[in-house]
This record gives sequence, structure tokens and C-alpha cells, in this order.
Amino acid sequence: MKTFIKLGVLIGFMCAITTPAISAEENVTLMLGGKYCDAYLGDVEHALRQVAGVKTVDFKSMKGHAVVTVESGRVKPEQLTTAVNGVKGHSWYCTGEVMK
Repeated sequence: MKTFIKLGVLIGFMCAITTPAISAEENVTLMLGGKYCDAYLGDVEHALRQVAGVKTVDFKSMKGHAVVTVESGRVKPEQLTTAVNGVKGHSWYCTGEVMK
């Protein structure tokens, strides 16, 4: 009986190790603005990727927008807009506004 219990615990433990956790993702679309903000997309991407929970940043899907893939429940849209609004280059600030 003890052998079966040990074997069951071992199998359960191994299943827990090998089963990947599935995290839900969602897309947040930000409308970008600011004079010459397009010239600083690299800085915008860097700022967005510094936010914990950001997985990808896509500027190609919609011109003038950033489509940001984030882990659900881990990132608030306000964190993304704050990151974008902090990007500046030679006195020309970038702005980000969440599209609803």
C-alpha cells in the first residue's frame, strides 16, 4: 500500500513540474501622439518593455499606434501610458492614449 502511495505522490509531483502554467494575454492599443514621436519608436518600445508583464510591442499593425501584448491582470493600461508619456527627444514629448 505504501508503495502505491509513494508512486502516486511521485507521479503527481512530476505532472506538476512538467505542466506549464498558462497565462492569459490581452492586447492594449495605444494611440501615439506628439510631434516627431515616430522618430522615437525605439525609445517608446524600450519604455514599454520596461513595464513588468509586457510581452510584445507592435507598431506595424496600426500606423500611429502601439499594440502591446500584456499578461492579463498584471499590467494596468495607465502603466503603459505613463511609460510612453515619459519618452522625450529633444523637447518633443511622445504621448500615449489607450484606445477603447
